[in-house]
Amino acid sequence: MYKKISNLVLGFHGCHRKTFQSVIMEGGSLKKSANSYDWLGNGIYFWEQNYQRALEWAIHRYGEDEGAVIGAVIDLGYCLNLTDSASADILRKGYEILKLRCEMVGNKIPQNRPSKKTTDVLLRDLDCAVIQQIHDFNSQEKKAMFDSVRGIFTEGEPPYEGSAFKEKTHIQICICNPNCIKGYFTPISPHKGFDIP
Repeated sequence: MYKKISNLVLGFHGCHRKTFQSVIMEGGSLKKSANSYDWLGNGIYFWEQNYQRALEWAIHRYGEDEGAVIGAVIDLGYCLNLTDSASADILRKGYEILKLRCEMVGNKIPQNRPSKKTTDVLLRDLDCAVIQQIHDFNSQEKKAMFDSVRGIFTEGEPPYEGSAFKEKTHIQICICNPNCIKGYFTPISPHKGFDIP
């Protein structure tokens, strides 16, 4: 009942300049990510309302000249909203099914891991596998499929000594159903035309 998020949100997708040109200039569309370590399962990823974080990621990945950002207007639809504590039960059930399936075939349960350059947990094989298990279960049981997955992630260093906040904390959205993306646009940099104190 409360899984449908009714507001449109703005999402920002960090990418290579060629992808930007394909989507914005040529009318193409973004492709789903299907890595085993994707944070919210397989789908099209956006930073919610966070142009700056998308730009930082794109520049880090592709360099100053090749990094770009695509904006999107998104309807989250039927959302596995991990910012809602009720979703913890869904995650627990997904984990139990994954654990049982791994035991049945003799596989190890995937693990989340930090990257080599930071202590942040950036490679989320376990979380991805649990979310994919939830999608698989819903499909097999002919239950309503989630259109999107949404989560809050704390990442980076504290902005000041003793802070519980982190510099790169963000809300990330994974779009499972591409029909949720209502349109793409070229973002305007929020820092153009005025100085940040």
